Amino acid sequence: MKMKHLAAALATLFFAGITSADQSIPDKYPESVLYDKPREVIPGVWSSIGATAPPTYENSGHNNNLSFIITSEGVVVVNAGACYQLAEALHEEIRQITDQPVRYVILENGQGHAALGSNYWKEQGVPVIAHADAAAEIEEGAHALLTSMQRYNRDKAEGTEVVLPDITFEEEYVIELGGMRIEALYLGPGHSPGDIQVWLPQQKLVISGDMAFHQRMLPIFDNTDTRAWLETYDRFLALEPEVVIPGHGVPTDMDEVTKYTRDYLIFLRAEVQRLLDEGGTLADAYEIDQSAYSDLDTYDELAARNAGMVFEAMEFE
Repeated sequence: MKMKHLAAALATLFFAGITSADQSIPDKYPESVLYDKPREVIPGVWSSIGATAPPTYENSGHNNNLSFIITSEGVVVVNAGACYQLAEALHEEIRQITDQPVRYVILENGQGHAALGSNYWKEQGVPVIAHADAAAEIEEGAHALLTSMQRYNRDKAEGTEVVLPDITFEEEYVIELGGMRIEALYLGPGHSPGDIQVWLPQQKLVISGDMAFHQRMLPIFDNTDTRAWLETYDRFLALEPEVVIPGHGVPTDMDEVTKYTRDYLIFLRAEVQRLLDEGGTLADAYEIDQSAYSDLDTYDELAARNAGMVFEAMEFE
């Protein structure tokens, strides 16, 4: 087997039988606050795959992927988790796998499910790293982030406090640890402010954050610039990873995440542009036929909303 295909083959092997997500499963790991038990994607790289559903009490807000990289000199965690208890549960799982200490936590962005567990890690003496724009979003939205999580997580929110990252960067932050090179990259505007990717060039694996989605429909926020996201996605493609751990959904390859991310954005923008050219209205946008994507989780919650958000943005492009 050619080396360039080895990582993808290993990911397929380790995730055999975990080929689809199911929004209807409220919790896959009842013994833990985590939604699902961490699994090894390729040697030394693990991920606890979150629910492909909105955050709920049952999934503890674990509806994104919490990953970690084990080296001979320590562990790098990607995403702090949605709350203190979720971060603590992830740490317990890491301790069962390795006796190496956690050295760093990297936040994929400033959203609550990535950042709100940060105060647990800081209590352990672990520095938290994020893009400067993500840190600003955490600071500006602290109250809203926390109260939103407390609303659905109730008693599971206990212990969570909003804290800011210890280290911020603009373009890249490189960690050399145990013979591994781990690159936190800001490739440009994406899903939300400060979205980054964690790139392992030796392993040809990328932890994409919300640059790429799989098995669930991506959400478009009021601060999402879909045109800029598509431009940034081209730079993401240029990494040429063999394995992608997406922000949401199980590990896969670039073809899969591109289909559900870039191709969806291109489709939706084209449909909205057609409406604008024909003098269509926001109400018409809500009726755009997106049934080609109806097999994705969160389709019912997000399809019409996404179309409306894109319509309102493209009116002024």
